[in-house]
Amino acid sequence: MARHKKGEDINGWLIVDKPRDMGSTDVVNFTRRLFNARKNGHAGTLDPFATGVLPVAFGEATKLLPMVTDGRKEYEFVLQWGAETDTGDSEGEIIRHCEKIPHREEILAVLPDFIGENVQVPPAFSAIKINGQRAYDLARKGQNVEIPERRIEIYALELLEELPDNRAKFRVECSKGTYVRSLGRDLARKLGSLGYLQELRRTKCGKFSLEDTILLENLKKVVHTEALKEFLLPLITSLRDIAVLAVSEADAAKLRLGQGVSPKNYDISNLTGKQAVAVFDGNPAAIVRIDERKISPVRVFNC
Repeated sequence: MARHKKGEDINGWLIVDKPRDMGSTDVVNFTRRLFNARKNGHAGTLDPFATGVLPVAFGEATKLLPMVTDGRKEYEFVLQWGAETDTGDSEGEIIRHCEKIPHREEILAVLPDFIGENVQVPPAFSAIKINGQRAYDLARKGQNVEIPERRIEIYALELLEELPDNRAKFRVECSKGTYVRSLGRDLARKLGSLGYLQELRRTKCGKFSLEDTILLENLKKVVHTEALKEFLLPLITSLRDIAVLAVSEADAAKLRLGQGVSPKNYDISNLTGKQAVAVFDGNPAAIVRIDERKISPVRVFNC
């Protein structure tokens, strides 16, 4: 007899304001147990050191995780001038000191140099795999970790304020794969100084922002699963920038089975050659690709 998976079929997004000193996987495991859910996962790993927007997908929403993970991210971070740590943040050991503390005018002058496509070397204490092992595991063992540089893109970088005790607060909007700890390190070095992150907070991840989040402490106070479900956002929430195509019940059923449907009954004049989300009665049936002869499912939803 086949074994049944434990948990309920729950679908949607829970946008968590991740607390410090808790890993992203820990949040996923906690919320899966809290909702008694069969399946969930997160988009865009946050280090335990970091806080902020962590989208958690349940059920059919997990099919959309790559789209959210690939989206732009936005962070605010506090940089401590005058020292560098082995981890790039305040969790590590200080390995270098310097006397140079940049002034506001100097900082503003170099920020434009970081805008656009750049090459970045991720920190040794990261989850990147080197020969099948996590870089942070090798680094903790005292091994010399050489991580290949990668191409990233910075869309915006601004100084928000100068803070006491030789610190400064910044905001950055960046592409997938950007390490803000490395950005802080590189920014300080560019200014002839040294620096490490004292705080890191993600304010946006894909289409989700802090306004969408809920604290785990507030979730713990909710006793009934049905009440918890009220905090879930619909699947389509993560697709705010994609066109919506309302389809018939019959065509929605076909799309969910992976079958293409005829476009003759729909206005596709502005959608030819593009992707859209096909919706029936407010529920997504599939992400589809549209051409003049067929509406073809790219990813289907069974909810």
